[in-house]
Amino acid sequence: MAHDHDHASTANRTRLWVAIAIIGAFLVVQVVGGILSGSLALLADAGHMASDLIGLVVALVAAMVAARPATDRQTYGYRRAEVLAALVNGVILIVVAASVAVSAIGRLVSGAEGEAHEVQGVPMLVVAVLGLLANLAAMLVLRAGAKDSINLRGAYLEVLGDLIGSALVIIAAVVIVATGFDAADPIASIAIAVLIAPRAVSLLRDVMHVLFESAPADTDVAEIREHLLGTPGVVAVHDVHVWQITSGSPVFSAHVEVDPEVFASGRTGELLDELGGCLSEHFDVAHSTFQLEPAGRAEHEQPQHP
Repeated sequence: MAHDHDHASTANRTRLWVAIAIIGAFLVVQVVGGILSGSLALLADAGHMASDLIGLVVALVAAMVAARPATDRQTYGYRRAEVLAALVNGVILIVVAASVAVSAIGRLVSGAEGEAHEVQGVPMLVVAVLGLLANLAAMLVLRAGAKDSINLRGAYLEVLGDLIGSALVIIAAVVIVATGFDAADPIASIAIAVLIAPRAVSLLRDVMHVLFESAPADTDVAEIREHLLGTPGVVAVHDVHVWQITSGSPVFSAHVEVDPEVFASGRTGELLDELGGCLSEHFDVAHSTFQLEPAGRAEHEQPQHP
């Protein structure tokens, strides 16, 4: 299990390096294209891409830190660095969304007051198409690791948001080229901001669940308790705790009351193997801790968690 996690971590770091190279190479093109075309939507998309790049670098650093081994001081290692990186990415997304929305509204207001802002639709369109392709490539690179790592999920969501942003810029550019309606540019910028915000909130919500040590969303604590109670020799289960060090790394602990015969016959080691195997096989929990107690012990423990 540990070997699989190490392999996945190495693969995730490689994905991040590739995505950084793609996004970094195109960012310069997009900024220059936005300046030459006068497109706020293109510059907004470039700003989002810059936040992507920062987020990817933060994610890479976090992945490298998370790979460090556990110590006597950091007994779980540094894997929660991935969660903190996802937190940074979520905040960056919120800031970018707010900045883009404010700038776009300002341009719409100035346009309504007669301060026209000319946008060059053709270069805007060309750069937006190239941006779409660059984001698509980066997104496909990150997609494989996004399901298992909250860190990579944050990076993936940023690039996905930028992919959608590029599509909106393309639509705006086509409208400008076809009709000369320059207001399509700030309108597209607002749409980009509106699309970014919900993903940022979703990511931050997941980060908070980990930091507050909530049970993973796909974990049914009651079902786990029932499985454990079905193990021969187990009388009761209490003080159950399920949390995550980072996404995809659930941790479980519980007090398990057992028949006196288990202690008398020396079957405690065998029972611990059965309980750990139950969690690993049915609930994909690799790290579990059980405190075996004689039946009735719970009455002497206060306060007690269910």
